[in-house]
Amino acid sequence: MPTIERQPSSEDFLKSLGFPTLSVHDTFTHFDFTKPGRRVLLIGPMGSGKTEFAARVWRDAAVAQTKSGRVGQLTSTGDVDRRNIFFIRSEIDGTRFTDYPDDALAYRSGYVRCGENIARIRDSFGLEQVIRDNPTVGTYIIDEASFFDERLAYVVRNASMEKGCMFIFPTLVLNFRRDLFNNTARLMLDIATDVIPLTAYCEHPDCMDAAFYTYRYYSVDGLECPALFFDPLIVVGGDRVKQSMAEPNYASRCDRHHYLPGKEYTFFTLKPLGESASRGDTAPLLREMEALHSSIRTSQLYRNLEMRYGDDEEGERYMNSLRPGFIAEKALCYLFCEQNLISEQLLNRIVFDLELDIPYMEKTLADNRRPVTFSQPDLFQY
Repeated sequence: MPTIERQPSSEDFLKSLGFPTLSVHDTFTHFDFTKPGRRVLLIGPMGSGKTEFAARVWRDAAVAQTKSGRVGQLTSTGDVDRRNIFFIRSEIDGTRFTDYPDDALAYRSGYVRCGENIARIRDSFGLEQVIRDNPTVGTYIIDEASFFDERLAYVVRNASMEKGCMFIFPTLVLNFRRDLFNNTARLMLDIATDVIPLTAYCEHPDCMDAAFYTYRYYSVDGLECPALFFDPLIVVGGDRVKQSMAEPNYASRCDRHHYLPGKEYTFFTLKPLGESASRGDTAPLLREMEALHSSIRTSQLYRNLEMRYGDDEEGERYMNSLRPGFIAEKALCYLFCEQNLISEQLLNRIVFDLELDIPYMEKTLADNRRPVTFSQPDLFQY
């Protein structure tokens, strides 16, 4: 069972200095490189400082490397020395921090230079190759591990147990839906030995509560438009504020200000439509996709949101979720990519029949590991 990180109390030390009785918080101390085989999850919403914490570990390692050979014996297992750190980032995350050097471990307010100890990989096989190529590296920082395939968790577990390597994961374990990000995140929780939770201020302008959740929204005509529940799970884009109907923004939010419209519709309506289509009854799904694409007020989604949020004080904000484009495209991607309810052939034909946005769908499906190349279908009757 993973340990929730808490540092030893500093209360006795402060009392020895003459401090009166007061609230004493846990010490924010240097990182411990002496324990072999640790698998440390740094979890929290976007903007909570996960990667910045990892950069601090890198700087601590630089200090630890100046210590004597006796310290080296404490931080080493066989050939690996846990003071020797390597930083790994996903290939699909290449549009973030483009203003920083190529060898930067970058975060929102700075970076550290990694020199040759940095790589971008596509999957767990790439991680295995990095480990083979760097036999003396003892600590790997793997940014956004949830972007990788599930096999990564077992590659990590085996290397930590067999070689004494330590792995640190600044990663989201919850997605914008407040669900576990994916199966990789679930397995990372299974193999973790340590968990360090981080929070941020809720970024709602009227709130100072702690934020545990990552909120996704679009900015359209200056309005905040919450992402619908069936918005694509992974949207690859730069780490900047965007005024776009296609590219979302993110913020750290508390429970009260994390808006997530469309969840009820997804399970009450959209998924059953996909299930019916998988059994051969495609007409109801086609009608709803046509409404989402060209006549949103006639859609079941619009009726659901109006009934659910019409009297809510935040009702207008929830209804703003219909302002961004590509709603039919997102719904189809959800049914095809995440629920596996419609075939590639049916997906292709609906896209051409309704003249949906092919570049948007091809990029979205590729980012979510279900690439499709659309082509004009033969004549087909629903």
